[in-house]
Amino acid sequence: MKKNSKSALAMLIASMAIFGTIGIFRRYIPVSSSLLAFLRGAIGAAVLAVPAVCSKSKGKRSSIKKNLPLLLVSGALIGINWILLFEAYNYTTVSTATLCYYMAPVFIIAASPLVLGERLRAKKIICLVCAVIGMGLVSGVFSGTARASLRGVLFGLGAAALYASVILLNKKLKNISGVVRTPVQIGMAAVTVLPYVLLTGGFDFSGCRKESFLMILLVGVVHTGVAYLLYFGSLPHLSAQTAAIFSYIDPVVALLLSAVVLHENLGLAGLAGAVLILGAAVVSEVKIKN
Repeated sequence: MKKNSKSALAMLIASMAIFGTIGIFRRYIPVSSSLLAFLRGAIGAAVLAVPAVCSKSKGKRSSIKKNLPLLLVSGALIGINWILLFEAYNYTTVSTATLCYYMAPVFIIAASPLVLGERLRAKKIICLVCAVIGMGLVSGVFSGTARASLRGVLFGLGAAALYASVILLNKKLKNISGVVRTPVQIGMAAVTVLPYVLLTGGFDFSGCRKESFLMILLVGVVHTGVAYLLYFGSLPHLSAQTAAIFSYIDPVVALLLSAVVLHENLGLAGLAGAVLILGAAVVSEVKIKN
């Protein structure tokens, strides 16, 4: 592996590890999901704007102008996606919410024939079925224990559907780098969430301590600004398959931390479901050489 590839892989692993810890932080930040989503977007966009302005990409303004409608729509979806994900963390365990969120690749597989005109091969169909079964095990549908966390499961699946939509929309973007487009999308996410924040309690920090504000700052700067910089900085130097497979460091870190820090227990059925969901997602990305 070349030096650039090794550095890029390290950046990708670091970004995925950071993303994997956000559920833990959410549990200890006593503000509404919409307010946290707004703050994440506002702080993250400010951090991401610096490299975007300093970027030497040619035709930055024209590329933004040409892609502006898709950037605004995808940014709005990111904002709503964050609210749903943070609500999922509120209503179910971090591990269950994370696994629901990682149904996004499955939604992409299901939608790709209609949206991208891609052929749905047998391997993809098998992976799709396995992931759906896995989701049933994780949510407790098969064991009759789903009612307690059904709202959280639905929020997580809603977040996954929106995230899948963002990925599909990003495939439609033309001639614009990740460093340039990301602050626009993240900024739009904050703008989209702001009216909802104002209509549902506003900027209520009454339950916050100094530690809470520090964690909010970390979510904005580290989990959004730094993590996205590392993520998009790594992609040009790695194959799509490598990037897709290593992205599953995120849920693995989330599952481990939820067990160690929050003492969450998936149970045997949940663990089997986790293996099916993550295994199906990884296998769907692996290309079989003839």
